[in-house]
Amino acid sequence: MLEALLASFALVVMSEMGDKTQLLAFSLATRFRKPGTVLAGIAAATVLLNLLASTLGVWIGAHLDRKLRSLGVAVVFVGFGFWTLFGGDEDEATSEAASARGAFVTTATLFFLAELGDKTQLAAIGLAAKYGSIVAVTAGATLGMLVADGLAVFLGQRLADKLPQRLVKRGAAALFFLFGVLAGLDYLRQP
Repeated sequence: MLEALLASFALVVMSEMGDKTQLLAFSLATRFRKPGTVLAGIAAATVLLNLLASTLGVWIGAHLDRKLRSLGVAVVFVGFGFWTLFGGDEDEATSEAASARGAFVTTATLFFLAELGDKTQLAAIGLAAKYGSIVAVTAGATLGMLVADGLAVFLGQRLADKLPQRLVKRGAAALFFLFGVLAGLDYLRQP
């Protein structure tokens, strides 16, 4: 069981370095400035996704049309690019609890959509099949995701006060548009 946990952790940390979800974590950290809430949203989404991958992932992988998945990812990332550019800043009058709830729900939803069918979820399917341990693979993959994306949240928090917000918004939006276009091209290439 320890081997399954360590293998899942190491594979996910390495797979997530430079991945789109690190960009997502960075962007959400600069937008909401609530690192604990953003990490909680990441944790909630990744636990759910890793449980799905470990238990139902084989079925999902076999039945989810890749072309449709590519189109969905393209739409989500282009939409997030527009939201990053044109989404209003948080209202100062918004209560702390409502603001934290919005950050949590937004983070959890975006991470769930971004990671659905991603390489780390597919890796969790393979590891669960190899080790036969839903708990160890789910725990290792979730911890790996939190370490990799936690680095992006930490960096986002540190840079949020040092970089002009307009520059951060434009850079994050450009990267989201790029990922959206790449996913759209993948959609168009599918038969």
